[in-house]
Amino acid sequence: MTEPVLELDGLIAGYGDTTVLQGISLSVPKGQRVAIIGRNGVGKTTLLATIMGLTRQHAGSLRFQGQDLRTVPPHRRSHLGLGLVPQTRDIFPSLSVEENLIAGMRGDATLDEAYALFPRLKERRRNGGGQLSGGEQQMLAIARTLMGRPSLLMLDEPLEGLAPVICDQLMETFEQLADDGRHTILLVEQHTDLALRFAEHVVILDAGSVVHSGPAAALRLDPTIVERHVGIGLPTGV
Repeated sequence: MTEPVLELDGLIAGYGDTTVLQGISLSVPKGQRVAIIGRNGVGKTTLLATIMGLTRQHAGSLRFQGQDLRTVPPHRRSHLGLGLVPQTRDIFPSLSVEENLIAGMRGDATLDEAYALFPRLKERRRNGGGQLSGGEQQMLAIARTLMGRPSLLMLDEPLEGLAPVICDQLMETFEQLADDGRHTILLVEQHTDLALRFAEHVVILDAGSVVHSGPAAALRLDPTIVERHVGIGLPTGV
């Protein structure tokens, strides 16, 4: 059996002495599309932050490509192939689009790749990050993370506050990235219908614990599971 690219076993983590994640166990095969959904405040962002090394791991194990990450700092995790696009985007507002991209560049990454993925960034390449619209800032945050050559791409609420047309464009980009054979994707998203269309596997969190883990297709066929754990229904046709 192929070793999972990411494996969590009994992971307990949080901020300082405060525990948020309560024994998370999760195995993610290489190339899989995983959606992580749940109500606000149940630990979705904390889970991605913990994988990136931005929280305190109290117990359990966290392995990436077979390596135990417990003592590995965030910048080293990035070099190993972890990439996080945070909910806050965290672009450099005083730097130009191009300078932001260069700041994240590693290995054989090129600006042309970012501009091919997001042509709008090429048009705005001389503009400061703070001059961009919300959608453009999100494109920049995603492209800058991709410049680091992540094999595991984690996206935290990438569609939040964006116009529907931009959401559709970004989801098309995520599809493209998932299909290129180089990326495993963890998507945290409140747009549950879009997340379920994108994902192959879905994890539902509640109170810092996994309450459901299984194929996305099953949830599309039986939306009562989502309604029970997330508290929302799915639009017809999902």
